[in-house]
Amino acid sequence: MFEGPYPQLNKASLENALRFTKVAMETAERLVKLQLEAARQAVEENARDARSLSEVKNLEEVIALRGKLAESGVEKALNFSRRVYEVASQAQAEFTKLFEESLSAYTQDLTNVIEKATKSAPAGSDLAVAALKSTIAATQAAVDGMTKAARDVSELADSGIKALRPAPGKVKGGSKKSR
Repeated sequence: MFEGPYPQLNKASLENALRFTKVAMETAERLVKLQLEAARQAVEENARDARSLSEVKNLEEVIALRGKLAESGVEKALNFSRRVYEVASQAQAEFTKLFEESLSAYTQDLTNVIEKATKSAPAGSDLAVAALKSTIAATQAAVDGMTKAARDVSELADSGIKALRPAPGKVKGGSKKSR
């Protein structure tokens, strides 16, 4: 099935593609589940809120209920956004890990291929081989730098999102009441 001079590279590429696909499918599944859960909760809460509205007796109660519903809606939207971000952040971490692993394996395989090729290289090709090795090392260093920068940005974003979380049981304007 894997033909050509470097079957291990082809096999590794296929395995990596399958791993990337698995992570993508699992992430999509978690997001769909999250959306379905949010939709179910929204229907239940809207029914409950409609009943509460039907029991209102005066304008002051309407205003109080309106404020409570608005606050609850904002809190739920923020919570949903955080949960979506967490799923996306986990997926990004998994993709980054897979990318780093596959790049490392590919670089190692490429280095091995170059080492084998240099043993049978004609005399006088040392300069070209050294240039190729130097290019591979520089490329690896650049990718490592970009990966570290992406990880740093991700960690900064994560800490920013975590800092926005309200204290448990506390909501702007008072304490949270259970329904």
